[in-house]
Amino acid sequence: MNDPTTIQPAADEVLARRLLAVQHAAYAIEAALIGDDRIPPLRETVAELRAAPLRWLGTYHGDLLVGAVAWTEDAATVDIDRLVVDPVAHRRGTGRALVRAVLTRAGDRRVLVATGRANHPARSLYESLGFRPVADAEPAPGLWITRYERPEASAAETRSA
Repeated sequence: MNDPTTIQPAADEVLARRLLAVQHAAYAIEAALIGDDRIPPLRETVAELRAAPLRWLGTYHGDLLVGAVAWTEDAATVDIDRLVVDPVAHRRGTGRALVRAVLTRAGDRRVLVATGRANHPARSLYESLGFRPVADAEPAPGLWITRYERPEASAAETRSA
């Protein structure tokens, strides 16, 4: 696996199509874990993915995109919008490397993320990286997510994450 690198699906339709395939596969696994397939990125189209105002990092195995993370940011906060890993690359450190790369870019800013309340692998990953649960929310009837926050951190804490 290569180190996370900036990717631009808005500028590259072939990349966007591969990213969407990884995203759909990853969210299909989450849907099975949480028992609900109403996860918006699971239904996203290539056009919608390319139009989303997100910053992206991707990681590759050889020339094949196997994971990506997307976020928005402002001066005080980084909000991780999605983390997707191809199921063939699960449990190999891909997601951890992508989140760590975002944490490094965040510096000492607060970082937010949310995942399905019953998605225990994702919850364990975020908690192991210093995120703490702050609230459960029900964006649609019966669809529960847990919101996490990684408080502002010193530069030293960010580097050691």
